[in-house]
Amino acid sequence: MIIYKKHLYKGQGIQMEQFIDKNGCIVSFSENNQEFLARSGHVLVICIYEGKWVLTQHKIRGWEFPGGKVEEQESVRDAAEREVYEETGGVSGTLFYLGSYHVDCGGSSFYKSVFFTVLKSLETRGNYYETDGPLLVARLPENLTGDDRFSFIMKDRVIPVCMRLIDQRGLCK
Repeated sequence: MIIYKKHLYKGQGIQMEQFIDKNGCIVSFSENNQEFLARSGHVLVICIYEGKWVLTQHKIRGWEFPGGKVEEQESVRDAAEREVYEETGGVSGTLFYLGSYHVDCGGSSFYKSVFFTVLKSLETRGNYYETDGPLLVARLPENLTGDDRFSFIMKDRVIPVCMRLIDQRGLCK
């Protein structure tokens, strides 16, 4: 069962969307929680190139947007650009910060920041690390949860929330 709620933390001006993911973890997403951004050890980058969504073919998980861990002494933005290049060969344009989220699974938790970019170019690489390289998709399915081609990372509420933000901010135009 997925529980979903949206609320504003009074006095802090922080709007948070919370839900339970398919693993039973509590996911809290915020567009403006600076603590979440500062604690982020992972990134996810929603990309477009020539009007198509740029996904990666992860060797184990399936189709997903590029992303990964922030390395030691690396900024979150630098990690986002690096992960896009490593996994797709994409050269990021301006990175737009969409928000950050916290996943709490009881004994373990992590923070991840989400960005959007229109790629300047897409280079062919000899090695895409843990992925099989870029996959350009004209349209994403309305319901990712029922599509086995997609990674579990694409199947919680974070992706629809971020897609709504991209649309509201007019970033795809």
